[in-house]
Amino acid sequence: MEEQTLKEKLLKIIKEKAVIHGERKLASGKVSDYYIDGKQVTLDPQGLFLTGKIILQVAQAVNADAIGGPTLGADPIAAAVSLLSSHSGQPVKAFIVRKEAKDHGMQKMIEGPQIEEGDRIVIVEDVITTGGSVLKAIQEVEKLGGKVVKVTCLVDRNEGAQETLASYNYSPIFTLKELGL
Repeated sequence: MEEQTLKEKLLKIIKEKAVIHGERKLASGKVSDYYIDGKQVTLDPQGLFLTGKIILQVAQAVNADAIGGPTLGADPIAAAVSLLSSHSGQPVKAFIVRKEAKDHGMQKMIEGPQIEEGDRIVIVEDVITTGGSVLKAIQEVEKLGGKVVKVTCLVDRNEGAQETLASYNYSPIFTLKELGL
């Protein structure tokens, strides 16, 4: 399926299932007249499939070794991309960046296959507002020697992420303009 067709189908799902009107508090602490519930897309079978296919193309374009981002938004996306990549000849391992390390078990901030020094990393998220939580995830990856070569998300709320993530080859799949917001 051609990329434009994939994006058109995904945009339709986002508009139908993820855009919720009414005042909501965002992760950034800001209050908005609408909320974009990315999990309604990334935990929907067709939404996740389309998201995975589109972001796999993004990851392969930068020769990514691994993909992940802040839990919970990035988790299904990273898993879908990794799964789809397994048959592509260019496998991409998935990882999850915790909000904080657990005080038991392995006590790691990043879960999943080991990120190696020099691994080419794509950071993903479902919805990005200011980019703050993504920046924290990037810093954790960099501590392990990973090189962030791309940052992307399903929807950018256009509230500062472009500036915050500019040095990390950031580009969202959709912006608010494409959602008609």
